[in-house]
Amino acid sequence: MKLHGAPARLALALLAGTALSQPAFAQSGPNDTPPTPEAQAASDGQEADTSEIVVTAQKREENLQNVPISIQAIGTRRLDQLGIANFEEYTKQLPSVSFQTAQPGVTVVYMRGVATGGDGNHSGSLPSVGTYLDEQPVTTIGGTLDVHIYDVARIESLAGPQGTLYGASSQAGTIRIITNKPQLGVTSGRIDGEVNKVAHGDWGGKLEGMINLPVTDRIAFRGVGFWQHDAGYIDNIRRPRTYYENAADLLGSPVPVVVADNAPYVGKDLNKLTTYGGRAALKVDLDDNWTVTPTVLYQNMKSDGYFGYYPDLGELKTDRFFDEFRNDEFVQAALTVEGKIGNWDLTYAGAYLDRKTASLTDYTDYADTYDDLYSEAGLGGLAYFYFQDSAGNYIDPRQRIEASDHFKKMSQELRIASPSTASTRFIAGAFFQRQSNQIFQDYIIDGLAPNLSVNGRPETLWLTRQERIDKDYALFGEISQDIGSKITLTAGGRLFKFDNSLYGFFGFGRDFNGPPYNGAGSSRTGVAGCYTTTGQIFRDNPNPAAIITDGRIPGTFCTNLADFKNGKLVPKRNKGDGFTHRLNVQYKPSEGLMFYGTWSRGFRPGGINRRATVPPYDPDYLTNFEAGWKVSLADNAVRWNGAVFTQKWKKFQYSFLGENSFTEIRNGSDARIKGIESDISYVGGGLTLNAAAAYTDAKTLKTICSGVGDVAPCDASFVSAPKGTRLPVTPRFKASATARYAFPVASYKGHVQVGVAHQSSAAATLRQAIQLVGTGDIVNPNDYLGRIRGSTLVDFTAGLDFRKFEAEFFVNNVFDKLNDLSVGSNCGSCLRPVITPGTPRTMGIRLGARF
Repeated sequence: MKLHGAPARLALALLAGTALSQPAFAQSGPNDTPPTPEAQAASDGQEADTSEIVVTAQKREENLQNVPISIQAIGTRRLDQLGIANFEEYTKQLPSVSFQTAQPGVTVVYMRGVATGGDGNHSGSLPSVGTYLDEQPVTTIGGTLDVHIYDVARIESLAGPQGTLYGASSQAGTIRIITNKPQLGVTSGRIDGEVNKVAHGDWGGKLEGMINLPVTDRIAFRGVGFWQHDAGYIDNIRRPRTYYENAADLLGSPVPVVVADNAPYVGKDLNKLTTYGGRAALKVDLDDNWTVTPTVLYQNMKSDGYFGYYPDLGELKTDRFFDEFRNDEFVQAALTVEGKIGNWDLTYAGAYLDRKTASLTDYTDYADTYDDLYSEAGLGGLAYFYFQDSAGNYIDPRQRIEASDHFKKMSQELRIASPSTASTRFIAGAFFQRQSNQIFQDYIIDGLAPNLSVNGRPETLWLTRQERIDKDYALFGEISQDIGSKITLTAGGRLFKFDNSLYGFFGFGRDFNGPPYNGAGSSRTGVAGCYTTTGQIFRDNPNPAAIITDGRIPGTFCTNLADFKNGKLVPKRNKGDGFTHRLNVQYKPSEGLMFYGTWSRGFRPGGINRRATVPPYDPDYLTNFEAGWKVSLADNAVRWNGAVFTQKWKKFQYSFLGENSFTEIRNGSDARIKGIESDISYVGGGLTLNAAAAYTDAKTLKTICSGVGDVAPCDASFVSAPKGTRLPVTPRFKASATARYAFPVASYKGHVQVGVAHQSSAAATLRQAIQLVGTGDIVNPNDYLGRIRGSTLVDFTAGLDFRKFEAEFFVNNVFDKLNDLSVGSNCGSCLRPVITPGTPRTMGIRLGARF
């Protein structure tokens, strides 16, 4: 494992410093002791998994059945039994979770239907669902961190607003990945391998290992390493393109036809993914009351090819024109300090995340669409944009996007909690985080003349080069009071403050000598919108010598995303503050039976639109009313939990295509979301049953107009989404169920397992009308995108456990169903749908050894 830069130095310093300390022995909690392989095998089908029962959703260790919120937990044993390794696999088991994805690592997560389908832009809204790795929020804009799942204690899914304890990006819920911690005085380890074959695709496999070692009687080390190769299954077929066929004579000369051929890039099974990395942690007991746990995680995810297919070409077929790739590398260093002051618990959690991505993406669909639309409008197709070389010859207009993001997040939290056994319990804390992203997107056309390119960047048609910084501050607390032995009241609140900024350049170039003055693109964005020394915009005062070119972000000619103050350019900022709450009543009429009611509120900070003429958007708030129940029988052998809820999403942040087909984010309509979710489990007599389901009904309460936000009737605009439109992405019904039976085979143990995951169809987009560029026609995107189709997937596993070894045969997606993960298009006016599918049938063998 190779680490780079400041995160690596921080991690090594933490590990080295703790290794040199010589503290005394401390106490261990239930989550500090992962089950041994022998204990896990012996309890299979006989008793509940303790790693699912003891959770920390409320930042205390509590029995799941005593936590008065809607929570699902997938523990160590079931994660192994289900063969879960990534985000797509564990969210199959979480009915309240839905998502949009383009490929692994480029995923936006939603819960309980809180989705407009327009989030994920690098300069757009923050996520509405928080993702935590142990104590650190690792939520990132435009792509949830796809942490490899191995040697994980449990995954907790907290549905509904978690704004009190978890803050801004937990508006609709929170997903927490809790890793197994080092175990004192124990030498243990495991190694697991897998080989698999994907239907219609190639071979894949993985190799994973863990070791736990005592360093002294007061220090333990735990290390994890993993490598996984996911086979490709999407084929790139040959399909040439022809441009300028319908172009009229422009600029006094004919426009020749240009033919592009993707023959060099044709191939089978191109969407391959390789993930590798490791995790290291120390547990250091300073004395009987204080424990320090430094950890470091490194992961690198490299993908090739394109992960979507075009239905007009057939299943799992695409026609791409470049060698596409995406590299996603991150390192996280974290330090958790836990101890006691008297009989109060004090916790400090600090962490630093450094994530770098780099990609090359084919943007041929854009050229195809604009050539057709501008031909239909009688403007000569793409010839209208002067895609010429230095000699004035029209060139191949296809684009590719070379992009990168450098995302950094630093978070600090300090909290104190009173004794959990007291009748009055209190938890309070302070939180701060700073996250930044260096955004780079270079839209390249080979051979494009310098005077038609972005200034100073030959062959660049469009450039995005921005720096985004989001800061969050908060004070939070909750107090619980027992009233007798059956009723508990809880009240909590969070005071928050946010400060978000955006700075840089986006858009086309400008030929100051012209014609064409506007380069190969629009006169409204790019250099035409840069600031001059007077504070005016260049297009309003076209004096090239007055453009401000100093103090800009490296690699840009000038700045058009900023504010002009006191003679200087400063980042555009949006600041605000507020308060969220949670009120809860819990009633336990008898042992193993609990009812609760909750009134809670979640929020997302406001933000900034890149276009100067569009104002910032405000925070949006989600108010939740929820009633739930938790039933446990026979020492947790049977558990049945559920909740009914109604939520109001007030003036939700909504993305749409505004002027010149340019994305804007505004506060749109209100939405009402109603639903019910439930999960049930049984363990006994060798049989384990788990089932979970959610029904979600999410609709807009007002009409949404394109270009004017929440103003109705839509006077000069058109209706983008009428009142009563269902919110997209989330299916009405989603469910999963697993049945596992463990039985003796001679002196060993065998098992068979069947899993089913079902979801109904869902709308692909909220918008009911968009305006096409060129022609100006208004169309309903649902007419050409269709819906995200419903699906039912079946998995099967059978295996033997030989005490220290185990072998398993599995088939995922037994009936080879082609399920839709996402449906969309590759540009705002593109009428060609793209489907991102789930993995076809996969058969394989797993082998494991424990010691």
